[in-house]
Amino acid sequence: MTIALDSAPTPRGKLLRAFGVVFGLAVIVGNTIAAGILATPGDIAARLPTPTLFFGVWVAGALYALLGALNLAELGAMIQRSGGQYVFARHAFGPYTGFIIGWSDWLSTSASTAAVSFVLAESVATLVPALAPYKKAVAAAAVIVFTLVIWRGARESGRAQTVTSLLKALALLVLVVTCLLAPRGAPSTATVVVPVGATLFGAIVLAMQGVIYTYDGWNGVLYFSEEVQDPGRDIPRAMLGGVLSVAAIYLLLNIAFAWVLTVPRMGGEPLVAAAAARAMFGGRAYAVVSALTIVMLLSAVNALLLMGSRVPVAMSRDGLFPASAANVDAKGTPTVALLLTTGASLMFIITGAFNAVLALAAFYFVLQYLVSFSALVYLRRKEPDAPRPYRAWGYPWTTGLVLIGSIAFLAGAVASDRAHSLWAFLLLLASYPVYRITRVARP
Repeated sequence: MTIALDSAPTPRGKLLRAFGVVFGLAVIVGNTIAAGILATPGDIAARLPTPTLFFGVWVAGALYALLGALNLAELGAMIQRSGGQYVFARHAFGPYTGFIIGWSDWLSTSASTAAVSFVLAESVATLVPALAPYKKAVAAAAVIVFTLVIWRGARESGRAQTVTSLLKALALLVLVVTCLLAPRGAPSTATVVVPVGATLFGAIVLAMQGVIYTYDGWNGVLYFSEEVQDPGRDIPRAMLGGVLSVAAIYLLLNIAFAWVLTVPRMGGEPLVAAAAARAMFGGRAYAVVSALTIVMLLSAVNALLLMGSRVPVAMSRDGLFPASAANVDAKGTPTVALLLTTGASLMFIITGAFNAVLALAAFYFVLQYLVSFSALVYLRRKEPDAPRPYRAWGYPWTTGLVLIGSIAFLAGAVASDRAHSLWAFLLLLASYPVYRITRVARP
């Protein structure tokens, strides 16, 4: 016996147990690997310009993501309700904490859908210049097309996620092989300045922050806990396999980039993938990278819409979202929640507000993980006898490590962007009266 849907109000329709380990892997790969890996290595190489330091932080980031995944897999297997980290916050700390996490997660996921779709549209415009004036229309079309795919049902949308994620992985592996078959890049003639002491520590912290953000997305399968066929087995396996797959792809890509460019020459490149392609293909570089970006982002748009539509369902069941958002059709599609998520994404595209929302959401992004790791510790104490099909490896030491890491990253997010963090904090203060009004308005 596990904590499942019978602990929540009866939904209008039923989400189907249509997904397995392969889908879990696909949604993690699709949600995690986006355009960031094509650009972030340049920033990391600028801060840490030696191969040992550069690759060291990528390995450290993979280990941190792996420990985080193996810890939250316990909650996903224990509390078998779709809805992501909102479910953990609500179960452990009550409706107000759930309200904060759920709304911030849903809005940031919708803004991410808009941002990813807009980057996809920019890549399309690079290949087809005639479409340059219509980037918003192309981005909106991408969102609408994947909404129609998801509308066909859980199984069809799961297949779409698997296919698009597989295409992404294959495209990146082709890039890796192409780079490794190219002539090795000439060593940089510029003097390499390696930071030392406190400067080195600061550079590592900032580099780790960038790497961790690039790895973010490993929690994707947790949005579908009640739809996974065997949550106690499939969720931990998907999260373990997903993080290891992403880590392997990232390390291979960075090895390939370093082969073509060398680590010092990667430093400061705003788009390392373009620099590597330029070294191999000359004037065709941006066309190659644009085509690769399009392939990469298709799976991300599908994954984000799937994930985002699950949050309103869970919140609606608990009275924290309009009641109709809990509606699910016979094919397992949360119809109203999907339309709301699509509508929010389209609004962000049309207004161009997604960048501002994502800047504010950086504060809540780290807060969500802090709350989730805290929920694991709290529920171990509050509900020690609750059935746990999977237990976090290395608890409490690994949990303590990722919890301390979350606190450090929250402090880093505040320090690096105080203006947006202040606004995020003010919104947090303002959320309580909004929460009370919502509770009064909902019978």
